[in-house]
Amino acid sequence: MPDLYLRLALPTPLRRLFDYRAPRGVPAEHWQPGVRVRVPFGSRKVVGILVETTATTDIPAGKVRDALELLDERPLFEPPLLELIRWTASYYQHSLGDTFSWAMPALLRQGEPATAQKKLFYQAAADADIADERIKNAPRQRQALAAVLQHRQGMAHAQLHNLGIQKTSIDALVEKGLLFQELRSQKPARPGGPLLAQPSLVLNAEQQLAVDAVGKALHRHQVFLLAGVTGSGKTEVYLHLIEQVLKQGRQVLVLIPEINLGPQTINRFRQRFNVRVALLHSEVNDRERLNAWLAARDGMAEIVIGTRSALFTPFRDLGLIVIDEEHDSSYKQQDGLRYHARDLALVRARRLGIAVVMGSATPSLESLHNAQSGRYALLRLNRRAGAAQAPTFMRLDVRSLPLDSGISLPLQKAIEQTLAAGQQVLVFLNRRGFAPVLMCQDCGWMGDCHACDARLTLHQRYNELRCHHCGHIEQRPHACPKCQSLQLHPVGAGTERAEERLQILFPKIPVVRIDRDSTARKGSLDAMLNLVQRGEPCILLGTQMLAKGHHFPAVTLVAILNADGGLFSADFRASERMAQLVIQVAGRAGRAEQPGRVIIQSHVADHPLLIQLTEEGYFAFARQALDERRVAQLPPYTHMALLRAEALNPQHADDFLRDAVSLAQQLQQHYEDSEVELLGPVAAPMERRSGRYRAQLLFISAQRQPLHRLLHGLCFNLEQLTSARQARWSLDVDPIDLY
Repeated sequence: MPDLYLRLALPTPLRRLFDYRAPRGVPAEHWQPGVRVRVPFGSRKVVGILVETTATTDIPAGKVRDALELLDERPLFEPPLLELIRWTASYYQHSLGDTFSWAMPALLRQGEPATAQKKLFYQAAADADIADERIKNAPRQRQALAAVLQHRQGMAHAQLHNLGIQKTSIDALVEKGLLFQELRSQKPARPGGPLLAQPSLVLNAEQQLAVDAVGKALHRHQVFLLAGVTGSGKTEVYLHLIEQVLKQGRQVLVLIPEINLGPQTINRFRQRFNVRVALLHSEVNDRERLNAWLAARDGMAEIVIGTRSALFTPFRDLGLIVIDEEHDSSYKQQDGLRYHARDLALVRARRLGIAVVMGSATPSLESLHNAQSGRYALLRLNRRAGAAQAPTFMRLDVRSLPLDSGISLPLQKAIEQTLAAGQQVLVFLNRRGFAPVLMCQDCGWMGDCHACDARLTLHQRYNELRCHHCGHIEQRPHACPKCQSLQLHPVGAGTERAEERLQILFPKIPVVRIDRDSTARKGSLDAMLNLVQRGEPCILLGTQMLAKGHHFPAVTLVAILNADGGLFSADFRASERMAQLVIQVAGRAGRAEQPGRVIIQSHVADHPLLIQLTEEGYFAFARQALDERRVAQLPPYTHMALLRAEALNPQHADDFLRDAVSLAQQLQQHYEDSEVELLGPVAAPMERRSGRYRAQLLFISAQRQPLHRLLHGLCFNLEQLTSARQARWSLDVDPIDLY
């Protein structure tokens, strides 16, 4: 019988497949694309994915190694998802094997069986009786047998402790044949009752038009951009559409940008539907993640809610994809496989022939451009649900006002009035820590990170200086390291400093600080949000974790302490992000009966962008921003890729990128194509980070095809460069920032 060769994608950065000889004794029909295979790789054993089988190989017979083990009885991914993963690797110019790794739960990457976790159960024998002579003098065994007899379907091992039953008693009963034990797969049971656990809310006219438009397209591929002002009831539109899909017996994928939105989203869906809802994000442990992944694949979870990696979840019959807060940059993976979950969701939906609903109060300029060009259907929700009204804006010029930990006196009075009226206040400051800089007032020394071109942030609660870029931590110095002066003072304000000052200004009012530091412990965020949801007067202080998705009915005043950061950045997307953040934060105000106010502190309160945003709204800003992008030939009117390099020696990064430029120019001559413009190499805006010097090369093209043709040839050749051995490099296709 001739040898069969397996062509495998292995978890390695190398952009190639690896050939192995199929082990004897496994029928050829078992080697299906998408199954996992354990193979030797160097001195290690790794788990790869079978891409194809072949009767021949270019590797000399004596050097072909034997595969060790077939791990799956059937492919992990259905053919459309398998093709999506291959397309993803090709589009983002990434190793196929590493792309498969990103698409799988950790336990599957490690070779664990692709089956739901089995749990140990104890079942009473048919003739088991507590009056049995063999346990007449064993009261603990009689107690244990009586407990198991009460569980006709068997008692789980995990219940023993709760019932006070000792394992030794159970083991003795098993040995005497009164009990037997078995391992059972735990599959999520569908809740009983009708599909709706609670009645749907009545839609207003705009919401109903949106539901009707999408409802007509549920059996074909179409992309809908649901552009609704904050508080307009986008989630209720999702729920009505999901109800239609569930009635068809199909499944739904809901993508959310942030982990902290997961619990509130899943609770709302479970309250509405009597179906199985699975949650997938990075804080779910490996076993729970695998169980949810398998439940979706086997049709045991009707709704899957997750962050960007949930995009790769297999489904038995996916009928709709919902992308909430589609503009959010969290959908872009910033290391490893640099994919954009929103964009890949559209590719997956097109291949499956299903509809996609993307919702946002502040749609990305790319999505608005696609809506204007007819690629997406635009659905508008222009008014808030119920009796809620849009908040009013006030730009507060603080150039001549003293700031007390970032808070001006007029703002203090506005907060005091709001709290006195029994309402809540949200104070937004997108800067963690106590102060962004610790400075010596005698010599001007400032705390710098030894590994990054960045200042160390003072975290007073821990008496530490921390770098928010590389994670470096050092103790706060007692004296200036340069001149030994004791005049070390914090400059600027972070959330810790604002919290401290607000507690002094309003001692009888709870101040709830929500940022990455205060919510690090599991369950802490839920406890804080529950306090706010009680509706009693309080001050909610936080970073962009509070900017999206949350519903705070009692918040009537939103204060933005500093809105100037995005107005003067070198990044062409900075103004878009700033506009989205201001509108999203402002949207937390006045979501119930009481009207909302938004006060924006700024040193440039007369800036044209701020005036336009607060007086004309986000869509007026977006129209002007798109016009500027078109004139400047920036995305979405052009397409970009960013080649980054970093090295311990800055010359090594620069040498690599100069070699890359030379290769790219040779390829352009070969293709007789000069449509792709090369900019660089140049130092990154933050040149040194984590002890490495960084540089970058930008590719810009009016069309995708020539750009990707050039990148494909370039990546293959970059791996062969001698200079690539002295620098780390990565390629970011469709980058969302140039830093």
